Amino acid sequence: MKATLFLGLLSLGWVAFAQQIGDGPIVKEHLDQAAIERGTISFEDLLTAGEKLFVAKFNTYDGQGRPGTTGHGVSRDPEGVPRFVRTSSPEANSCAGCHNDPFVGGAGDFVANVFVLAQTLDPVTMSVAADFSNERNTLGMHGSGAIEMLAREMTDELIAIRDAAIQQAQDEGQTISRALFAKGISFGTIRAAADGSLDTSAVVGVDEADLIIKPFHQKGVVTSVRQFSNNAFNHHHGMQSVERFGVDRTGTDDFDGDGVKDELTVGDITAVTLWQTSLGVPGQVIPNDGTVARAILVGERTFGNIGCADCHTPYMTLNNPTFTEPNPYNPDGNLQPDQVSRSIEYDMTSQGDKPYLESRYDGSAVVRAFTDLKRHNLCDADYNHYCNEELEQDGVATELFLTRKLWDVGNTAPYGHRGDLTTITEAISAHGGEGRASREAFFALSDQSRAEVVEFLKSLQILPPGTESLVVDGEGTAKSKAATARALGLPGTNDFDIKSPSRNWQ
Repeated sequence: MKATLFLGLLSLGWVAFAQQIGDGPIVKEHLDQAAIERGTISFEDLLTAGEKLFVAKFNTYDGQGRPGTTGHGVSRDPEGVPRFVRTSSPEANSCAGCHNDPFVGGAGDFVANVFVLAQTLDPVTMSVAADFSNERNTLGMHGSGAIEMLAREMTDELIAIRDAAIQQAQDEGQTISRALFAKGISFGTIRAAADGSLDTSAVVGVDEADLIIKPFHQKGVVTSVRQFSNNAFNHHHGMQSVERFGVDRTGTDDFDGDGVKDELTVGDITAVTLWQTSLGVPGQVIPNDGTVARAILVGERTFGNIGCADCHTPYMTLNNPTFTEPNPYNPDGNLQPDQVSRSIEYDMTSQGDKPYLESRYDGSAVVRAFTDLKRHNLCDADYNHYCNEELEQDGVATELFLTRKLWDVGNTAPYGHRGDLTTITEAISAHGGEGRASREAFFALSDQSRAEVVEFLKSLQILPPGTESLVVDGEGTAKSKAATARALGLPGTNDFDIKSPSRNWQ
């Protein structure tokens, strides 16, 4: 059996396959989580291993495919189950097969769309109709470490408010109502009764049951990059992780019945998680052409003036820029903090891929993601393009989507959750519901002003790996927004300085 190729733990904390010629697994070394926690494997080696897993084109010897299970991990008869099927999946050889634009780890073209929830079907479906799945475009992972940590801090704030309300209600013997704010974003209100019960009917934009901000997937239903990775390996490649599908959890060491045991170790998932979270933070490209630079800086201000920044929040402050793995809010089936001897940590302002997260003098950091990490409804009777899904995912209403992060919008087309909008103006035009007022304000602008807003959004991009600055010219050279504004005679020049967050960035 192919699994007999495993040799065991080597001195450096790697699990390796025996040497052979001819066909064999593409992943020849797997990581031991205990060795990672002991510090036997360096942070740099972890990132290298994580990237190899992300770009690996898995094959039969690796355990690619899941004939005996669905993408939700439900057992099924393996007879007649195709190895690859575009709709119900597995449908990809590697993570990088979809996440590759403009660089590995980035977004995907329309052809890279996935069909969410089709993976749960047995038998598999060949239909792409909306009553079988929700078709979604691939989003980029750059800056995901900052996003995950921001979500954790926001969750901490919401839970603290909830717990304080419960305590006060019990102490005072009366119902207490508290507004739910995290990083200045409103998530409605919560009411706690004297008996400790909660009324969450006025909670908005987050799961009312747990108040955990889930910043991944377009519906906002995945808590961490680790959970995202465990899901995706099984769903898209048929590669099962030990922490979710191992013998201790399922009673079998070949959960999907493909003849390969222990396909991805706990250490493998740690490595690929850290690689994704350490990808460079998106930034801004301002060409040296004066006309274009002026349009970007003016359009940036107009973006805030017409209300777009109400949901696409230009920046939030991350109190602690240290990324820690695993996430304390990970759901069951994903590594928990109490299952490790120590967490793996790194400073996002100085480690990983450049450009780094923007640090501040007080030790905090600025996350310029242009999102509030909140779910919104962008549909009404006139504009309902964003309400074309029919299947509810994880209890989230079909019309609700997480506010799209815009910090990479300039080089990750197409747009919309399905990727069926080809220009930024088309994406704005489709905004109804909670985005209706900003849509109307945008189209009330002059042609010149609309073009300036679009030019500003086009400037927000994933920058080439190794870029030193978050704001660069068209050649990748660091550029001062304040100096550029002064040279162009624009008012309030200091407001444009990337180091000084202000209302005018919004």
